[in-house]
Amino acid sequence: MSGLKINWKITTLLILGTLFILFPLYLTIVIAFKTPEEMGGNLLALPESWSFDNFLTAIEVTNFYQSFLNSLIVTVASVVMAILVHSLVAYAIARNMHKKFYKFLYIYFISAMFVPFPIIMLPIVKQTSFLGMDNLLGLAFLTIVMHLALNVFIYVGYVKTIPIALEEAATIDGASTWTTFWKVIFPLMTPMHATVGILTALAAWNDFMLPLIVLSDESQYTLPLVQYAFQGQFSTNYNLAFASYLLAILPMIIVYIFAQKWIIGGVMRGSVK
Repeated sequence: MSGLKINWKITTLLILGTLFILFPLYLTIVIAFKTPEEMGGNLLALPESWSFDNFLTAIEVTNFYQSFLNSLIVTVASVVMAILVHSLVAYAIARNMHKKFYKFLYIYFISAMFVPFPIIMLPIVKQTSFLGMDNLLGLAFLTIVMHLALNVFIYVGYVKTIPIALEEAATIDGASTWTTFWKVIFPLMTPMHATVGILTALAAWNDFMLPLIVLSDESQYTLPLVQYAFQGQFSTNYNLAFASYLLAILPMIIVYIFAQKWIIGGVMRGSVK
């Protein structure tokens, strides 16, 4: 232990990075609990009294529970369908990568990650309006499509690590390709299911641009959109605004704290063949 050397450059960078991440969160919490009168003093100081009045007002004004339910519906639907559909697509591609069509299909899907979202915003608005998809179900469907590239990329890398001998043994026992996937391969992809599910949930919950251009009914607004409308209505009352922001991000902070090991470990396993 005495011979252990500390790389102070990396340590300093990690400390600075941690401060850059935690400082906005600290500021959000402090302002959310302060009264408008306390905002005139030291902005970084702790509140004189920790009151939940700002949160209660923010919940009432923003129709928080309805927006929370809307976000939950979109997130759960996106996660479930992403795991079921994207894993199946990735399996078909990974096991047929030696064929030109599937190799082209894989490259085609992956290339979508390099297409800037503003380029496809107008076509999305036109198509969703024409097809009547400007609702929560349409938003969930579009979320699944938008995350197809990344999820397939993660799944394909992991499927390649699964020995093909397992599928050959299942085939000898009389299992079809469909049965082999759901009974053998799909359970073995559990680490990737967790990773894809968490990443998709974080993205769907925090997404702002896609709901903004898709949803037209205010009763179907998700939490990020409610924060946008809230800020426009109460642009001078930062206490209510920050209380509302904290309510919106708190569920995903909790999810990430308990699930970060799945994200890091899953991505690492998926990147190694």
